[in-house]
Amino acid sequence: MGPPPTLRTMLRALEIRDMLIIDRLDLAFQPGLNVLTGETGAGKSILLDSLGFVLGWRGRAELVRSGAKQGEVTAVFELAPGHAARDVLDEAGLPVSDELILRRVNTADGRKTGWVNDRRASGEVLRRLSDVLVELHGQHDDRGLLNPSGHRAILDTYAGVGAELAATRAAWTARREARKRLAAAEAALAAVREEEDFLRHAVDELEKLGAEPGEEADLDLKRRTMQGAERIREDIARASEALGYDGAEGAMANALRWLDGAADKAEGRLEPAIAALTRAMAELDEAGREVADCLDALEFNPHELEETEERLFAIRGLARKHNVAPDALPELTETLSGRLAALDRGAEDIADLTREVKDADSAYDGAASALTEARAAAAGRLDAAMAAELAPLKMERAVFRTVISEGEPGPDGRDAVAFTVATNPGAPAGPLNKIASGGELSRFLLALKVCLSEERNRGVTMIFDEIDRGVGGATADAVGRRLKALADGGQVLVVTHSPQVAALGAHHWRVQKRVVEEMTLSTVTALGADDREDELARMLAGDTVTPEARAAARALLAG
Repeated sequence: MGPPPTLRTMLRALEIRDMLIIDRLDLAFQPGLNVLTGETGAGKSILLDSLGFVLGWRGRAELVRSGAKQGEVTAVFELAPGHAARDVLDEAGLPVSDELILRRVNTADGRKTGWVNDRRASGEVLRRLSDVLVELHGQHDDRGLLNPSGHRAILDTYAGVGAELAATRAAWTARREARKRLAAAEAALAAVREEEDFLRHAVDELEKLGAEPGEEADLDLKRRTMQGAERIREDIARASEALGYDGAEGAMANALRWLDGAADKAEGRLEPAIAALTRAMAELDEAGREVADCLDALEFNPHELEETEERLFAIRGLARKHNVAPDALPELTETLSGRLAALDRGAEDIADLTREVKDADSAYDGAASALTEARAAAAGRLDAAMAAELAPLKMERAVFRTVISEGEPGPDGRDAVAFTVATNPGAPAGPLNKIASGGELSRFLLALKVCLSEERNRGVTMIFDEIDRGVGGATADAVGRRLKALADGGQVLVVTHSPQVAALGAHHWRVQKRVVEEMTLSTVTALGADDREDELARMLAGDTVTPEARAAARALLAG
C-alpha cells in the first residue's frame, strides 16, 4: 500500500527521557508554523539540545538528568517519496520506509549509542540524516550571513549551479594534474642536465666495453685455466718424452724384438711374456696418445692470456667505478642510456606538456567564466528577491547587494562573494556583521532563508531559535508573517519571546519550569485557544496580566 497522498517530510514526534531538567516529555509536532514560548530559562534551549543530540550534533557533553542512569531521545520523521534521507538510509544499509525513527541514548558515564529504525547506527550516519532533515538557524548564524566564507556557498545554493561547479572542479583537477606533470618533467630534465657530461661519458665507456651477463665469470675461469696450464705443461711434456720412442716405447719395442728372435729356441716358454708385452705396448700407445692430446689442449698463445686478463680487469674496474656487480653492467648501460635518451627528447616532452598546461588553463578559464556568469545572474535575482522580502519586514529602505569580485582561483572558481548591506539611503554599504544591528541581522537572515526556500524543494524542517530577538511591534508581526509564509507547505519550528510571532503559529507549545520534591523540571504543554490567549497576555504584560494585555492578546490571535 503506497503512502497517503498528504505524506510530507516533517518532524512528527519528539520524546525525551531524563535529559537535563526534563524527566519525561512527549511532543507531537504538526505541519506549518509551530511556536514554542516560555520564560527565559524554562527549558526551550533544552528541547533544541535534545533534538540535536538525537540527530548526532556535537553539543553539550553532560546531558543526562542528575540522578538518572541514562538519558534518551527519540525523534520520529515522516519521509515523503524521493526524499534525500532515503538515499542516506539506503547507502548506510538501513531499512527505508515512510516513517523514520531515530533513537539515541546517553549514559551517565558519557557513552552514546544511536539507532535508526531499530538498527544500530553511528553518529556520522545520524549527522548525515540531520543534514537533509533539519536546518537550525539563530540570530548569530555564523555559517551563513556573518561568515563571508560561506556567502559563495549560499549564492551557489540559490543559483543552482551544480553542473557549472562540477565542470569547474573537473577542469581545476585536470589543470592541476597537467601542471604537476610539467613541473615533474622540468625537474627531471634539470636533474638530468646537471649530470649530462657524466652520462655521455659513462654510456660511451659502457657501450664500448659491451660487457655481457656472465662474461666476467667465464673470463676468470679461462684465465685460471691458462695460468694453470703454463705451470703443468712442462711436466706433461717430460712424461710424453718418457712414454715416447726415446723412452719406454722404444725400450719395450727392443725387448719385444729380442724376445721374438729367441722364441723359436725357447720351446714356447717366451710366449706368455711376448703376449703380455704386446698388451703393454698397446696400453702404452694409448697413454701416449692421451698425454699428447692433453699437451695439445694446453697449447695456447701467451698473447691470448694477456688479452683475457686485460678484458677481465676492464670489466671489474668499470664495475668498481660504478659500484655495481660485474654482471650488472649491461643493466646499468641500459638505465643510463635511457636517462640520456630522456635528456635528448626532454625538450620535446616539455613542449608537449606545456601545450597540455595551456589547454588545461584555457578549459579552466572557460568553465570558471561560465560559473562566474551564472553567479552574476543569480546575484541579480537574489538582490531583487531580497528587496521584495525586506519590504514586508519593515526594512524597505535597506539595500542588500551581492558583490562578486575576482578571488584566488580554485576548484570552486575564481569568485569572491560577499553580502553587503546599507541600512539607510546614502549610508555606505558594508559587511552585514559590521553594519546591521542584531534585530536587522535576524530579518536579513529570515529574508534570505525565504528566498532560498523558494529555489529548492521542500523537505527540511526549519528551526529558528529566537530569530526575532531585538524586534517588536509591527516589525515582529512582519517577521511572524514571513515565518508563516516560509512554513506554508512545510514545517517550521520557532522558539520565540515575541507575542506577535507566537500569535501567528498554527500550533503553540508553552515551556515551563516546575519544582517537584526540590528538583527543578521542565514541562511542555500544547495550548488550546484559551491557553494561547493566557500565554500571549503573559508575554505582553509580564507577571501581572492586565485586562488590556488580554484584549491585546485576543486582537493578535484574531489577526
